[in-house]
Amino acid sequence: MSPTAIERFQVREEDAGERLDKVLARYTPNYSRSQIQRLIEGGAITQDGETLTKTSRAIAGAEIRIAAPPSERLVLEPENLPIDILYEDPHLLVVDKPAGMVVHPSKGHTSGTLVHAILHKLIERSGEDEDRPGIVHRLDKDTSGLMVIARTVKAFEALGALFRAQEIHREYHAIALGFDREQQRFETLHARHPRDRKRFSSRVEAGKVAITEVRRLEALPFAALVECRLHTGRTHQIRVHLSDAGYPLLGDPLYGRSISNPAVRAIGRELGRQALHARVLAFQHPLSGEDVRFEREAPADFQRALEALRALKR
Repeated sequence: MSPTAIERFQVREEDAGERLDKVLARYTPNYSRSQIQRLIEGGAITQDGETLTKTSRAIAGAEIRIAAPPSERLVLEPENLPIDILYEDPHLLVVDKPAGMVVHPSKGHTSGTLVHAILHKLIERSGEDEDRPGIVHRLDKDTSGLMVIARTVKAFEALGALFRAQEIHREYHAIALGFDREQQRFETLHARHPRDRKRFSSRVEAGKVAITEVRRLEALPFAALVECRLHTGRTHQIRVHLSDAGYPLLGDPLYGRSISNPAVRAIGRELGRQALHARVLAFQHPLSGEDVRFEREAPADFQRALEALRALKR
């Protein structure tokens, strides 16, 4: 057996012009983005036979060739982890991801991810080692809720096209501190924070457009239960929009701020994560054409925080 794993595929039209390392991170769930960048730097990835740099852009129709030593590949061993599958057919899955579970294997998370759990479930059902599930979109580790996952290449491509065309309806519930209006629409630029590379910001001069619609569902002491509808899918988008506007999510360790009220501070500490849940996912099934809609209420930790806030005096 060759010591080097060879993979080939063709760049899709809709990915043209995007940074190739980002495109490859979507195409190849068995590599992390940092691994892809190392392979590019080492000359192990070519586009139409040409060597690349980390900033190389994808060319529509070009052949990508990855020649990676086995040590660069992530080992995707199925793991028997608790995961709630709401819907399943030969083309896709809809799951309710628990808070605390990383979606995708990476250098720092080589086990215990959603992908590992789904692989186990698929093998358990079919008795065969099926193709790796296709991650079309992601939720932050500590965000709970609904995700759709492709089981076939055709479904992966079709779902990706729906996301890019903003034809997948996504609603989140969140607890936003200090949110005092009925609704607000955010349409901003979105990019890495200029001074903190772990964070993103809407206060930038260049970036991609991010659009979030926020509607208050319930006024709470010192906070509000809000519904957030995404029109784009930027990293940390809801958390960034609300925090930059002065309404950080309860319990958010990255975008939160100091809370003066000790009772609210204790509720956030007890929650231990950002109060954000992907509650609704609706789209046209990419193969059958049927309109499908899935809903799942926020988990117990979110509900406990909500009840604790309701019990406070204003």
